[in-house]
Amino acid sequence: MKNLLKSREFWLATGIIIIIFGVTLRAPGFARFANLADIFNNTSMLIILALGQMVVILTRSIDLSMAANLALSGMIVALINAAYPQFPIPLLMLIASLCGLALGAFNGILVWKLNIPAIVVTLGTLTIFRGTIFLIAGGQWVNASELSDSFIQMTRHNLFGLPLLSWFAILIAIAFFMFMTRTPTGRNLYAIGVNPTASVYAGINVGKAKFISFCISGLMSGFCGFLWVSRYVIGSVEVANGYELTIIAACVIGGISIAGGVGTVVGTILGALFLGIINSALPVINISPFWQMAISGSAIILAVILNARGARTKGRLILKQKNEAET
Repeated sequence: MKNLLKSREFWLATGIIIIIFGVTLRAPGFARFANLADIFNNTSMLIILALGQMVVILTRSIDLSMAANLALSGMIVALINAAYPQFPIPLLMLIASLCGLALGAFNGILVWKLNIPAIVVTLGTLTIFRGTIFLIAGGQWVNASELSDSFIQMTRHNLFGLPLLSWFAILIAIAFFMFMTRTPTGRNLYAIGVNPTASVYAGINVGKAKFISFCISGLMSGFCGFLWVSRYVIGSVEVANGYELTIIAACVIGGISIAGGVGTVVGTILGALFLGIINSALPVINISPFWQMAISGSAIILAVILNARGARTKGRLILKQKNEAET
């Protein structure tokens, strides 16, 4: 019971339930299954992207180019679909994912081989990716009239009462949970974040592991590029502009430590859902959605404070145990 009360996931889930209950008092229909399922569906892409960002942050890095990667990958498949409407949709999904993977690998190579700080690399590639969108599209948008019906309807098909987009998020979340808890690579990512130097002595290739983490974040970005264009029926240089901050917010709120090595898949999902619930709840209680940014920022600061206090507490316990041992 004590371990449960100390769990970030427990308190985050409790907070989400309290928000839902509080809003339901104002709008009884808010807690209906159909509405909650719709909120989950709207948050699905954020969940997928936050999981991709999670593996990068765990290694004491960060990927600021995920939203730009998403926009570029989405624009590529949108242009292909506009030019060749009969092009198979599964192949478009694969192309978007591979484009994202290639862009993520480019980031990873620069971080691994040139030892450039990840924040500098991804800040630069963010601009490069956005500029490339402008070049390949000639500054034009791709809209609904240019996209095929099969492309647009891809994320809207229902399966067992949930849209296909929601099922993608569920399956990817399960895959990430198994990867992070059941594979040596997943455990290595945690080890690198805890202590990179000790990881080297333990035989872990730190640079390669970071490269893999950027490949994963790129793959998720590319896949979401396809989902984004299919769902919102638009491809442009402005797609997901600034969304990288929301992705990072979901991770930090979910308990992923910016210092690396701390965090869970469940916490990341709950962090994304927290932002999704807040975004849906504000209009219901007649609060401007623009307040979401302020609320998200406050939640990030609170999460960082909690992470810092937890780290200090652990440090005190270690010093206390050391002093007792010496005595």
